[in-house]
Amino acid sequence: MERQPTILIVEDSPLNRKLVETVLKQHGYRLLVAEDGQAGVEVALRERPDLILMDVMMPVMNGYDATRRLKDHRETTRIPIVALTASAMPYERDQALNAGCDGYISKPIDTRAFPGQVKQFLNRAGE
Repeated sequence: MERQPTILIVEDSPLNRKLVETVLKQHGYRLLVAEDGQAGVEVALRERPDLILMDVMMPVMNGYDATRRLKDHRETTRIPIVALTASAMPYERDQALNAGCDGYISKPIDTRAFPGQVKQFLNRAGE
């Protein structure tokens, strides 16, 4: 049987986290969660997920700093990181990409489109 991809969800909002988990769980992914950037970095270094969904505005360590830290680590530099951003403002997208994110998805997520978006990032990672 094929191993299901592991996705790390780094999101401080319990509501947003639950929504992302609920949508992705239906697709059989193995899910890991962290509630802030610092915890996200620790989980990513320990578990080496296939994809990281990173909220950008969080306490303790924001998503930009967490992304920079993960991209600086030899063990996690190749893991695709997708920013989850509530703002569709171009400067926020640029900031996410400049921090090292491989892409971004706007919040609130479109629950119908979201699984396909996630699959695209996983497919790109496997190329």
